[in-house]
Amino acid sequence: MRIDVLGVGFDNMTMEQAVAEGVRLMSTAGAHYAVTPNPEIVEICREDEEARSAVNGGDLVLADGIGIIYGAKILGTPLKGRVTGIGFAQGLMERMAENGKTLFLLGAKPGVAERAAENLQRQYPGLRVAGTHDGYFQEDGPVIEEIRAAGADVVFVCLGAPKQEKWMKRNGGATGAKLLVGLGGCLDVFSGEVQRAPEIFQKLGLEWLHRLVKNPSRAGRMMKLPLFLVHAAGERKK
Repeated sequence: MRIDVLGVGFDNMTMEQAVAEGVRLMSTAGAHYAVTPNPEIVEICREDEEARSAVNGGDLVLADGIGIIYGAKILGTPLKGRVTGIGFAQGLMERMAENGKTLFLLGAKPGVAERAAENLQRQYPGLRVAGTHDGYFQEDGPVIEEIRAAGADVVFVCLGAPKQEKWMKRNGGATGAKLLVGLGGCLDVFSGEVQRAPEIFQKLGLEWLHRLVKNPSRAGRMMKLPLFLVHAAGERKK
C-alpha cells in the first residue's frame, strides 16, 4: 500500500527494502521503472497531469527529499524514511556488480556519462556499463535502439524531472531493459562534475542547502519546498 502525499503515492520502504525490490525487478520479465520524487517534483505533479500519471505509474516510487518525510508526517501518514535516488542507485550497482547485470547511462551533457561510466566501473569492480548517451537528443527512436542493441538490464535515465519520468513511461518497454531509474543530476555526481554534499549534510537531510550555497541561482526552485509544506499543512486541515 502506498502513502499518498499530495497526490503522489510513495512506497513505504527503507533503503534496504527498496534496493531488494529493485534487484527483484531487474530480474523479472517485462519493463519496470523507478522514480525518486522530491517536493519540487510533487509540486510539478500537482499542476501537470501527465507528470503525475508518469510518477504514480512507477513500479517503485521512492521518497527522495527530506521534505517528503516532513510532509508525510504533517499529513499523519509517516514514511519509514528517506530513500535518496543516489543511494538507491549505489545499492543497485553493488548488487549488479555481484551478479553480472549490465547498465546503460542516459543523460547529462556530452562526455559526462562516459566519465561517469569510467568512475563507476572503478568504484564497483565487476559492474558492466553496456553503453552511454548524453541527454541532448531530439528523437527518441535512435536512443531507444541504442539501448536495446546494448542489451542493458538497467538504465539510469538522467534527463531531469518530469521529462525523465514521462520518457520512461513512454519508452521503457521498447528499450528491452528490465529496470529504468529516473535519477535527475546523478550522472554529474558520478562523473565528478558536481561534488555531493558532505556526509553531515546528507545525514541531516540538508543536501538542498549545500546545493543552494554552491549555486544560489537554484533559489527559485528551492522555494518549492516551503510551498510544498504549506500545501501539506493545508491538506491536513481539510
